[in-house]
Amino acid sequence: MFKRIGIVAKQDDAAVRGALESALAVLTRYQVDVIVDAGAASALNGNYRHGTDSELVADRDLVITVGGDGTLLRAAKLAFPRAVPLLGINLGRLGFLADISPQQVSQGLEAILGGRFVEEERAVLLCELVRDGVVVAAQPALNDVVIQRWNSPRLITLNTYVDGRFVHTQRSDGMIISTPTGSTAYALSGGGPILEPSVPAMLLVPICPHSLTNRPLVIPDSSRVEIDVAAEDVSVSNVNADGNSLPGWLPGDRIRITRHPASVRLLHPAGHDHFATLRAKMQWGRPPC
Repeated sequence: MFKRIGIVAKQDDAAVRGALESALAVLTRYQVDVIVDAGAASALNGNYRHGTDSELVADRDLVITVGGDGTLLRAAKLAFPRAVPLLGINLGRLGFLADISPQQVSQGLEAILGGRFVEEERAVLLCELVRDGVVVAAQPALNDVVIQRWNSPRLITLNTYVDGRFVHTQRSDGMIISTPTGSTAYALSGGGPILEPSVPAMLLVPICPHSLTNRPLVIPDSSRVEIDVAAEDVSVSNVNADGNSLPGWLPGDRIRITRHPASVRLLHPAGHDHFATLRAKMQWGRPPC
């Protein structure tokens, strides 16, 4: 089923090599054509074919990430425009996206290569910087778009619109616009709710608002969110999508966030249960007998 696989690995992590070697032992037995990124090539001392970012997804049936959720987010940006599915081997601390542990690599990969897996689609946001009606910069985000104050102790002022309707003016440290996937990331720290990944919604979560009446909002993911930042605050604020800054922000620019037409395809071992993952990561306790 998966005969051409790309591998993206976290760089400069001592645990990467062992997980990679376990994965490659399985892939070699299944006679899979493998191409690796710079991080994996470095960990393997150059023993496997090294490809560019475009080559890692150009003709691949699957991309495997070795690292944490950050590594998977980086690979997702490459893979989702070509609808290439992703599988994550988790070396991080939380790992809501990458869910195969280093101890499960051989068993988990063999099951997936044998067709025993579940697939889900995760929504992606498109963040655009609009100037005089023209898009001058754009970034996708699987987790979230974050507008926040930058290099200043002052709060910033945000004017928010949903589908052309004015929502509020907010003085705060910023705002998180999150997918259901990102609801367990920064938005969770900001007091937002956890959304089941298939819920067609996005979150608007204020970051330390001046008024305690500013609360998180859940809106349909078909919505168009537009945010203006007060002109005097543009120089001391930043907008990023999954940690990637949108450059060249000027006074008068508008930030527009919509659902991207493409989705991220995630693969999990058969029997994957999102609530079981939440219980384990959030330490919610065991199910009743």
